[in-house]
Amino acid sequence: MKVLTANRLTDGEAVWFAKDGSWAEEIGLSEVVGDKEGEARLEAIGKAALDNNEVVDVNLIDVELVDGGIVPQRLRERIRAAGPTNRVDLGKQARQGETRAA
Repeated sequence: MKVLTANRLTDGEAVWFAKDGSWAEEIGLSEVVGDKEGEARLEAIGKAALDNNEVVDVNLIDVELVDGGIVPQRLRERIRAAGPTNRVDLGKQARQGETRAA
């Protein structure tokens, strides 16, 4: 299973392509695909967003569903989804009421 991630060009925020067609700041809103056709579609969306200067560093990443949540398989991506590891009062993990990666 994969999701499309990038960094928003205007502020560098880590974002994920959401089910509603937007770039969401929470990985839990991501559109998850499980086949090559879905991956190709997300790659085309990412390329178009990159070409339109909306995002940079566009990547498909491997994820798994754990207890109904989307969890990146790589540590780097888990950190991007949650925020800095040295201070839990900063980043996405400090924001109350949002969908977070486990």
